Amino acid sequence: MEDHKGLPVHVSIIMDGNGRWAQERGKERIFGHAEGIESVRACTEAAVETGVRYLSLFAFSEENWSRPEKEVGFLMEMMLKSLKEEVPKLLSNGVKLVVLGHRARLSDSLNATIDQCMAETAGNTALTLIIFLSYSGKWDILQAAKKMAVELMEHPERKDSILDMEPEGFDRYLVTAGIPDPDLIVRTSGEQRISNYLLWQGAYSEFLFTDVLWPDFRKEQFREALDEYARRDRRYGKVK
Repeated sequence: MEDHKGLPVHVSIIMDGNGRWAQERGKERIFGHAEGIESVRACTEAAVETGVRYLSLFAFSEENWSRPEKEVGFLMEMMLKSLKEEVPKLLSNGVKLVVLGHRARLSDSLNATIDQCMAETAGNTALTLIIFLSYSGKWDILQAAKKMAVELMEHPERKDSILDMEPEGFDRYLVTAGIPDPDLIVRTSGEQRISNYLLWQGAYSEFLFTDVLWPDFRKEQFREALDEYARRDRRYGKVK
């Protein structure tokens, strides 16, 4: 990796291509999802090694619930198993785990395991690893608007402050409250769309689309993405 000062604080990855990776090898899609876990481990380690402070991964969208029942069931079981197995490594690497999304759709056992893993790693400071599970950008904005509506009904005296709110004030209603917006969003597998992901938070993110399928995206590719980010000129709509 190049020696540079342009290190992103928050890298986010849309992990795509597991199914295609498996199909190219004559296997069922679930084998690609299983291999993708190795890429999660590799990128988490690379983030710690390079000094990235936040790494977020789009693991399962609201729309993914419409996939075949067998595949969804496997993904949920894999998530449950992985969370239980990864805690010791997260602790040894100083990684704090956060899981965000429409968790009411998850099973009680998975939610209980998530809560336990987050509690066990809450004191870690080397890296915050955010897993977006049952998440979509539109859902996030909608649930934030609902929170504002409830707040206004319960506290009508706050009407003026809500009407005068700047965009930054809206951040606290999103599930990512307290987490910096992603500097870099990477999507693997060659697809060039954001698929309803971090619609608000990604407003000024740099995007990188790579043809590499997620199970093949490891430390080398992660560092290459950081190098590409360092070459970007972020202007936020301004003239430099």
